[in-house]
Amino acid sequence: MARLAQTAGLTDIQREILSTVRDFVDKEILPVATELEHRDEYPQQIVDGLKELGLFGLMIPEEYGGLGESLLTYALCVEEIARGWMSVSGIINTHFIVAYMLKQHGTQEQKDHFLPRMAAGDIRGAFSMSEPGLGSDVSAITSKAVKDGDEYVLNGQKMWLTNGGTSSLVAVLVRSDEGHPEGTAPHKSMTTFLVEKEPGFGEVRPGLTIPGKIDKMGYKGVDTTELIMDGLRIPADRVLGGETGRGFYQMMDGVEVGRVNVAARGCGVAQRAFELGVSYAQQRHTFGKPIAQHQAIQFKLAEMATKVEAAHAMMVNAARKKDSGERNDLEAGMAKYLASEYCKEVVEDAFRIHGGYGFSKEYEIERLYREAPMLLIGEGTAEIQKMIIGRRLLEEYRFQG
Repeated sequence: MARLAQTAGLTDIQREILSTVRDFVDKEILPVATELEHRDEYPQQIVDGLKELGLFGLMIPEEYGGLGESLLTYALCVEEIARGWMSVSGIINTHFIVAYMLKQHGTQEQKDHFLPRMAAGDIRGAFSMSEPGLGSDVSAITSKAVKDGDEYVLNGQKMWLTNGGTSSLVAVLVRSDEGHPEGTAPHKSMTTFLVEKEPGFGEVRPGLTIPGKIDKMGYKGVDTTELIMDGLRIPADRVLGGETGRGFYQMMDGVEVGRVNVAARGCGVAQRAFELGVSYAQQRHTFGKPIAQHQAIQFKLAEMATKVEAAHAMMVNAARKKDSGERNDLEAGMAKYLASEYCKEVVEDAFRIHGGYGFSKEYEIERLYREAPMLLIGEGTAEIQKMIIGRRLLEEYRFQG
């Protein structure tokens, strides 16, 4: 077994789960990932396999039919899956965030209604915050919900919705000024709605349209879409938690654990890039010997392995902090920032080791080279992470003058 990215203190059950997932990745994902990615084809057979393994219910409590595992177990599984193909980890990540938000903030009726079917993988989740004109500025959301009797009418356009077409439940963040007087801070007048829909594209329920897949540089296979609401009517009992004005806090809680997930994805992709680089370096010969014997390549491999190890350690620390019930926005921000930056650097070094062949679609590293940049912006850019980290550090190290 490779020595990199090992996790101390795991239980026998955690080790068994991870061994099963790694075996699945090696047998069912890695052999087909590049071909499916080049065709931008949704990996239905792989998703069906994950459903059989119970991974869609990994963190959902046992009382709802899930496995009741920790964030750490989930993050380590994501790391393994991203090592095989990052797009597959994206399919389960958005589902996981919605399930987590329901578990933490949903009413009992909402938990009873959704979580058992989410644990079985029969309902697939997606969540939607971003809009075409706002980027990281969530407070600038313009999509709006207006109360009309026992329903709300939603209007607006959302963007960058992972699983937008294949999902059947979307947690959507919109403005809801009802009950919030003029001058209320923007983040206190936002509400999360649980929107049920049919999978697919076009009009998926009256007033709700998923136009089609956005064509991307990488992160293919998984569908990324827009979401257009035009007079979409949602019952009041589908307000997450049953209370308006809590949406921003609910979404930020979900994104916080989502950042641990993105860190795990970065660790997985970096591990795979290192594996490809160290393997190719021992096969490729120049000047009469394998390039791995050249000091310049050994230096690269040393730097790559150190980055893989450091990113993994920070990701594990952030997950364990959240599992302990403590605030982990500082640790999650650091882990997401470091893992995504190091992933980009490790992938580029592996690309350089491959030389001209790294530019060929015949080699797997070409796919990783296009996938890594998404991690630099997903769940908040590096600049957003630095803002979070800086503010939290100033709280912890407040000057006592």
